[in-house]
Amino acid sequence: MTGSNKPARRVFQAVAALIALMIVSLPVQAKQDDKADSDKADQSTGGKGDGQEGGKSDKQKDVDTEHLFGFTEGADAGEKGEQEVVVDTVTRLSKRRDGPGPSTYRVLDTRFAYQFNPIDRFSVELSAFGNLRRQRNIVDLDDKSFGTFDGVSVELKYRFLKGSAEQPLGLAIEVRPRFTRVLPIEGNGANIFDMESLLQLDVQVVPDKIWYGSNISFEPAAGRQRGSGEGYRSSTFLWSNAVVGRIAEKTFLGPEVRYLRGYDGIFLNRLESEALFIGPALHHRFTEKAWLTLAYGAQVWGRDTDPAYARRALGLNQFERHNLRVKFGMEF
Repeated sequence: MTGSNKPARRVFQAVAALIALMIVSLPVQAKQDDKADSDKADQSTGGKGDGQEGGKSDKQKDVDTEHLFGFTEGADAGEKGEQEVVVDTVTRLSKRRDGPGPSTYRVLDTRFAYQFNPIDRFSVELSAFGNLRRQRNIVDLDDKSFGTFDGVSVELKYRFLKGSAEQPLGLAIEVRPRFTRVLPIEGNGANIFDMESLLQLDVQVVPDKIWYGSNISFEPAAGRQRGSGEGYRSSTFLWSNAVVGRIAEKTFLGPEVRYLRGYDGIFLNRLESEALFIGPALHHRFTEKAWLTLAYGAQVWGRDTDPAYARRALGLNQFERHNLRVKFGMEF
């Protein structure tokens, strides 16, 4: 394997080791779940009358980590029969200006999703995307202003471990095949297929008070631009981390750090940009079934490998200066 593919080999070796660990843990988790179900049955007939089950309050049981961490995704996946609708908008702002005069780069990627759980610990999410953008006087990009339908995706998630006060680790894996009609940076029309694979981990650092979430993601994409027929190949590696604490009964707040690497080629072939984003993440539950997640990230460090930008700050060929996420959901 060539030197340019060594990072990819290391990533896949690490992911393979983690998947093997999760498979080994399945029998243990199954026994834990059976014991938990048995304990619940005993408690329901015990008539202790203290308003708690197994020492856990209702407040603890209400915490669902799936949407708790901003851009980072928690490991919870729901139980059989649960359903959810989500409206999720990620706004990407500001890139490198091309010459004098005002410049604008503003892209809103909105996802409308329906999620259901056919069995325990496994969720299926169907999504449709919209793309609204305005870009003007940006390096290497044509001026554009439009809104359009931007494809569909299916998200398949399986939870191996569920975090609790007794067993704080939550672990899940998710795959997200997607068809998209617009190149994410350039805004050109295209027919692109990508497949994101995402490892999700969360930990109750302090039971019912502080949670840590982490994601590792690999996303290759391939297709052709419409009109010109020019081929498109890219891949992205992501490592994100967040820590949130309960600041009110239904409100959680904390910092989030994300590190991204953008490549030319579907197998992490040639690095084009890397970037580090830092910002706050907020999660609030209005009711037991309705919630809102807000997150902001500013690029505080980055670089482009293009020699023309070797001495320029930040990695702006593949990424933006600012990201904002607004995600609203209802369960039923």
